[in-house]
Amino acid sequence: MNYKPVEYWAKLPHPMFFKEATSVAVDSDDNVYVFNRGDNPLIIFDKDGNFLETWGKGEFDRPHGIEIDADDNLYLVDDLAHIVQKRTKEGKILFQIGTKGQPADWQKGKPFNRPTDVAVHSKTGDLFISDGYGNSRIHRYDSDGNWILSWGEPGSLPSQFSLPHNIAMFGDDALVVCDRENFRLQFFTLEGQFISFQHMHRPIAVTEGVEEKQIIVAEAGAPPVQEGVPGLGLRVEIIGKDGTRICRFGKGTRGEEHDQFIAPHGIVVDSHGSIYIAEVSYTAFGSMQDPPREVASLRKWETMK
Repeated sequence: MNYKPVEYWAKLPHPMFFKEATSVAVDSDDNVYVFNRGDNPLIIFDKDGNFLETWGKGEFDRPHGIEIDADDNLYLVDDLAHIVQKRTKEGKILFQIGTKGQPADWQKGKPFNRPTDVAVHSKTGDLFISDGYGNSRIHRYDSDGNWILSWGEPGSLPSQFSLPHNIAMFGDDALVVCDRENFRLQFFTLEGQFISFQHMHRPIAVTEGVEEKQIIVAEAGAPPVQEGVPGLGLRVEIIGKDGTRICRFGKGTRGEEHDQFIAPHGIVVDSHGSIYIAEVSYTAFGSMQDPPREVASLRKWETMK
């Protein structure tokens, strides 16, 4: 399987900007929802990249993660507000977990201290939330937002984390967590029992693939001490259920060319197998330019015919 970048896919109307896209999701019609840190935090496109709608202006502290359930409801993770919200695709709040502006104690395990991502079980609607910047924890809630259980602590042993950044279902009976600063994926049962590791270069974003028990993973780039070294992250890989690498794409060096990445952060696949990658490229690169400027932060790659 091979992929190619789709150039200039998102048709943003002037003068709208992403600033940077933090995460991305698709609904049952393959409409694309981009959670971003610009003035219009939720921007919606159709599958061809045509602008449809925007909402959420002034309602979020720092957008971080997004997921869509089987009924096309959205789950939005605001890490600096320390909350996860369930909303309709029109933006109506259905419920909220966490109290805005009131973090739990740092690294003590109670929800939330700067949560990062959410995965939704397709049949039960249970939520699995990675609580990663100010905690080292995974929390499970039922479909009504009631707490069920939590697991994880700081460290590098099984069931320990160093910044659990993204989380995704792995079929109906398992989860995969991007244990970013431990340079690995961790797999768990739905009850939080450790299953296995998979080494990756700073895995930062993960989603289920189109095929059963496949996952799609984006790797962050090298730390500053290795800046510019090729082949260290800045790629997307598709991994099979037995851990085999099915394919990978991305040049592996940072840049704004269509086959490069700057700072992958969120990822999703649509029903046709096209892959969307959101990047926090302003934080990682654009803000450091003179003068600061917006750079590419949303990519689409499609299968080659």
